[in-house]
Amino acid sequence: MILQGKRVDLPPAPVVHRRFEAHADATPDAVAVFHAGRRMTYAELNAEANRFAHFLLARGARGAKVGVCLDYSIDMLVAILGTLKAGAAYVPLDPAYPSARLRLLLGRIPGLALIVASPATVALVEPAPAEVVDLRQLSGRLAGHPVTRPDVPVTGDDICYAVFTSGSTGTPKLTAARHEGWFNLLNWLTVEYRLHRGSHHLVVSAFGFDLSQRALMTPLFCGATQYLMASRNFDALMAHRMLTEHEIRVVHCASSTLYLLVDWETARGGDALARLDYVLFGGEALRPERLTDWARREDNRCTLLHQYGVAECTDVATSYDLADHWPGPEGIAPVGRPAYNTDIHLLDEQLRGVGAGEYGEICIAGAGVGAGYLGSSGPENERFTTIDVGGEPLRLYRTGDRGYVTEAGELVVAGRMDAQVKVRGMRIDPTDVERALGRLAGVREAAVAVRYTEAGEAELTAFIVPASDDLAENDVRGGLLRTLPRNMVPARFVNVPRIPLSPHGKIDRAALVDAIENQYTDSNTAA
Repeated sequence: MILQGKRVDLPPAPVVHRRFEAHADATPDAVAVFHAGRRMTYAELNAEANRFAHFLLARGARGAKVGVCLDYSIDMLVAILGTLKAGAAYVPLDPAYPSARLRLLLGRIPGLALIVASPATVALVEPAPAEVVDLRQLSGRLAGHPVTRPDVPVTGDDICYAVFTSGSTGTPKLTAARHEGWFNLLNWLTVEYRLHRGSHHLVVSAFGFDLSQRALMTPLFCGATQYLMASRNFDALMAHRMLTEHEIRVVHCASSTLYLLVDWETARGGDALARLDYVLFGGEALRPERLTDWARREDNRCTLLHQYGVAECTDVATSYDLADHWPGPEGIAPVGRPAYNTDIHLLDEQLRGVGAGEYGEICIAGAGVGAGYLGSSGPENERFTTIDVGGEPLRLYRTGDRGYVTEAGELVVAGRMDAQVKVRGMRIDPTDVERALGRLAGVREAAVAVRYTEAGEAELTAFIVPASDDLAENDVRGGLLRTLPRNMVPARFVNVPRIPLSPHGKIDRAALVDAIENQYTDSNTAA
């Protein structure tokens, strides 16, 4: 089964920062970025980025990697754009991570030329394997560099950024995106959803998240303003206040972050979120019950785009307007159809195509397929592979996700192939249990974690955020038994005030497993 995205011609050199430069030439006085009360125009941002690019080139950074460990700020955009202009690739290093984690990541970046930090973040990366620079301290030296655009040839095949992803192994891997793939993604978003100079954005996700790279660059690609929060971690109060006070039209975020924004608006009133043009979200199994009431408000004009993709393929591969889902039956919401110049292949274990409606592994082909894992020789590289299609070789990425295509031609993601576990001899996917829990009365949110007993048996624990009072375990178990086979019903149910989120805004399943182990340790100690 193959889903084909629309074929759209790209320029001979599909290079992302060239589009930003075009806006700097055409609308130099337009505001490019707003942060902590400070505004910088396209002309000013372009000049500062040019100076930093010349600084990098003088240090021989062409084709190298530049680590960026900064809080959201104007300096961050200067560093990113300057790195791209110098023909180098940036690597986001999230300052919300512990210093030990950052130092581990730094040791896995091949060709690291230098690290951009600030007084607030420099201690997180030291001792570092490369020189650490502070843009503010460099201001005097940067002033001596030209404000003109550096004459550096950059092609669509060049790497523009690389992000760390742990995938299913828990081991950080550095996956690289190419300019062509990033340009194709941003061009698709701009054209397909008619983004323009008034499509101002607010970034709400952590810097290290692959989603944040397109969230940062999309407004600069279409000539709009990028609004940045003056907070290292996600702050729903600050985000909602900025949505209220500024003419922000678009937000990109993980599903769990959207739930928090919706909860905030629902609890405190207002319509800042409902007045947006778009929220583009995904990264996790959708829980429609968290959004349905808000989405059906009469005053809601916001289009919710439920999207699917992976960091290895420039973040987004498909998109679906949820307005087509709300009136429909409960179930898994589709993630839609492919982006421009992108194909979705559903394959079996022998990499043969499956039939319509049949489950298969979701594989992505086309412009968005990245350059692979950098500095890695492990088995994960086999996920980038080549198959024969019509007698021609086709490079694609095997996502490890399981899905099928509906009769309407929409992709549905059913879960991770490697997330399936055997419980009492039967294979199940914990996300199926989470969906069933979410449909029970009194359950506001739920997450299921897997623990292995001393005998090696998989055991499920459900963490439940109740809508009001704590839910009795027997009541929840009885509700699930009306819709699920007994082997899919968790062994334990725990009421919690909230589900923990990772810095990327997704459910932190590692924290849930730790919570289970701590509970067992405490109970054994008490015994």
